[in-house]
Amino acid sequence: MGDSLTTVKELKDKVQKFCEERDWNQFHNPKDLAIGVSTEASELLDIFRFKRDEDIKEIISDPIKRQAVGDELADVLYFLLRFAQMNDFDLSEELNRKLEKNNKNYPVEKSKGSNKKYNGL
Repeated sequence: MGDSLTTVKELKDKVQKFCEERDWNQFHNPKDLAIGVSTEASELLDIFRFKRDEDIKEIISDPIKRQAVGDELADVLYFLLRFAQMNDFDLSEELNRKLEKNNKNYPVEKSKGSNKKYNGL
């Protein structure tokens, strides 16, 4: 099941089943799930901390190191999906809403090729 064949709902359902089989609902309040997102994102960041561009290319191309990156990506996604599932967020709707907001904050004619924050454009 690749990205092109899987829906967000299917992923949320898979995470829900995994957690409910283990009776983990009791541990998955919004605060703890948000901490999980942050913790796992920090673990992903740690892989790349203090690395040069050449090091990063090597990490992405080396199968074992790439798998470590994939594990951390999966952990971040797991917590995002679980947060959304437990708190009834439609991630597709939220992403579309946020992209519309960002489209106003980062109009193409001002932001193309720039990494400045919207208040600095």
